[in-house]
Amino acid sequence: MQELIDTLKATVQHGSVVTDDQERAFFAQDVFTSDLPAGVVVAPASTEELAAVVRAATQAGHAVVTRGGGMSYTSGYVPAEAGSVMIDMARMHRLIELNREDMYVKVEAGMSWKALHEVLEGTGLTTPYWGTLSGLHATVGGGMSQNSIFWGSGRHGSAADSVIGLEVVLADGTVITTGSAAQVKARPFFRHFGPDLTGLFTGDCGAFGVKATVTLRLVPVLPGKAFGSWAFEDYAGMARAMSEISRRGLASECFGFDPYLQQQRMRRESLAKDATQFMGMLKASGGIGKAVKEGVKVAAAGRRFMDDVKWSFHALASERDDRVAQGCIDEADAIVSKAGGRSLPNSIPKLLSAHPFGNVNNMLGPDGERWVPVHGLVPHSRVVSVMDRIEALFAQHGAAMDRLEVRHGYLLATVATNCFVIEPVFFWPDELFEMHRRYVEADHLERLPKREPNKAARELVTTLKQGLADLFRDEGAVHLQVAKAYHYHDGLKDAPLALAKSVKQIVDPKGRMNPGALGF
Repeated sequence: MQELIDTLKATVQHGSVVTDDQERAFFAQDVFTSDLPAGVVVAPASTEELAAVVRAATQAGHAVVTRGGGMSYTSGYVPAEAGSVMIDMARMHRLIELNREDMYVKVEAGMSWKALHEVLEGTGLTTPYWGTLSGLHATVGGGMSQNSIFWGSGRHGSAADSVIGLEVVLADGTVITTGSAAQVKARPFFRHFGPDLTGLFTGDCGAFGVKATVTLRLVPVLPGKAFGSWAFEDYAGMARAMSEISRRGLASECFGFDPYLQQQRMRRESLAKDATQFMGMLKASGGIGKAVKEGVKVAAAGRRFMDDVKWSFHALASERDDRVAQGCIDEADAIVSKAGGRSLPNSIPKLLSAHPFGNVNNMLGPDGERWVPVHGLVPHSRVVSVMDRIEALFAQHGAAMDRLEVRHGYLLATVATNCFVIEPVFFWPDELFEMHRRYVEADHLERLPKREPNKAARELVTTLKQGLADLFRDEGAVHLQVAKAYHYHDGLKDAPLALAKSVKQIVDPKGRMNPGALGF
């Protein structure tokens, strides 16, 4: 290891090779898992340095694990082997090319979604999918490796659906270009030229290679905005309404909560954060008069309107003008009424839209509880039956969950016109990791009670997570950020699994790229 560290120090700029015990442990933690520390943490500053680091590490026999913004909850970058070389992408965060004529943007993979949003601000352009809620930290490269949803997903699908091409470093240090830029004389303006090599490296969780650069499509920003919020007595009616809104393509984002999770969110938000979001509304509303008018509506609604709400969902419509956007929300409202729901003040989507990349204090509960989600993507026809099975699983473990104070909620969302996300989330009392202390805002953390280690509750959450992964496999669900938490090998048919194994053998013959990811 020391010989490798010396090589790495000679390869990257001074100070970019970290061997400190505390730092090696921190970089190896994700939201749920803290296990083996990294053997060494390296932060390359260019594609050339990245390729040299990967080559040196694999030639020395060490595993290579890549970390973006640290927002994984499926052990995506948690090392499976001692002595793993952790690549920190934080220094590869530059804009490479913004091409307004050919409508694409190329960035280094370590750029955060928030930073990309700021790069494009004022240009009248955006990427179709433009980030996850954790985009303050989550990176564009992480979004390609793990895949992700939220901003723009209701219309444009997941992160991987917006990418044109990649530059990927393979295990031997070879840099592969995908998309039209793979052609000898072409530019990165189109995804397909023969077989889709770009798709090969999206959702691979770093098992096939390390993303160095990402090129994304651009589309015009749609300035027209409208918002809707609705309440339902149960998840069955709400899911059917959300699915119909999805099928008709009425919303750019459509998401919902169960009673417990929305109660958590309403308790967690502060008046100070409301004020921050009001400033965002001032910026987003296109004028002081309109912003004040919208702010008065939100302030008048307050928080009490959610007190008697069981299940709720919220939609944002983005169109060429406000009139068309409001027409989409009106159509959604008619769908909700027919399904037995009722309208609510639209404060939640309005504030969220005005402040899309907020802090990540939500990775803890309002009383300092640990938090972790699990998710599955299912077709619209399967949503209610899968939810029924999940509820039955929780009922089976109900006594233990009550005894150990393990609580659960749901986030529901639609993706494009054909997909529905079911995301159970867990809260439980437990000690915090170093990553919580670094990512949660300091003043917020100070207000939370200190928790002792709670092995029993953590083991129950682990059991429930595994039970959900098994359930989702049996229901034919698929997943984002598969990493080391979901069934991939034993979820695939024999022929596609054999093909995936063959690809792995070609790009990483010694199995040094993120061992354990995707089950490899």
